[in-house]
Amino acid sequence: MAEEQAIPAATVIVMRELADGPPELLMVERAAAMRFAGGALVFPGGRIDPGDHALAATLGGDPEDMAARIAAIRETLEEAGVAVGLDIAPAAIPELARAVYAGEPMGELIAAAGGTLHPQELVPFTRWLPRGVHHKVFDTRFYLARAPADAEPVADGSENVRVFWMSARDVLAEADAERAHIIFPTRRNLERLALFACWADAVADARAHEPRTVTPWIERREDGDRLCIPDDLGYPVTWQALGEAMRG
Repeated sequence: MAEEQAIPAATVIVMRELADGPPELLMVERAAAMRFAGGALVFPGGRIDPGDHALAATLGGDPEDMAARIAAIRETLEEAGVAVGLDIAPAAIPELARAVYAGEPMGELIAAAGGTLHPQELVPFTRWLPRGVHHKVFDTRFYLARAPADAEPVADGSENVRVFWMSARDVLAEADAERAHIIFPTRRNLERLALFACWADAVADARAHEPRTVTPWIERREDGDRLCIPDDLGYPVTWQALGEAMRG
């Protein structure tokens, strides 16, 4: 059977700094009924749609990267009601999020609300493309974004049931205690994000590593099969027992 064609997607890691303690990340709990990563904690994101490409074409730059940035901004609005890469009055965000979720053109909505897109504020972090899996395959670009001041996330109540702020280490602890589920790419990225004491650390790390696409592979071993990733891309943990890895 031929492998399913990869779906272009984008994800944004929204980070807010605290006066005391490590940065917190915007996490989304997907509805249990979702086919991909149902019930798992993930970062906001989703597939890149034709509207994202259309808006990207008006902004210049690399068209694929720009469409992914637009998708990341749109999905964060839709899924959490948080505006990243976007200068807009806070009072306009709830209605903008509802209209974008309903499928209205985001560019026109932002212009009508007196807002301005700033997709360049998103920082490329990584890109993941699984192979040999039995679920939909997403070619996902990950971006970093600073949390807007006083951002108050709201679950969309459809694709996700909960949105919240939590440090990378605490999300990992929740998963280790079996109070939460995280898929393999999310776990590896959380482990990497847990290394950073601030936004500047995360940006410096992103810029210090070549933006190669991460494609996990299975390594057959006498002591048990492992799901592995390259060891030169900034990840402190580069493998997990295959039987323990949640892949989607």
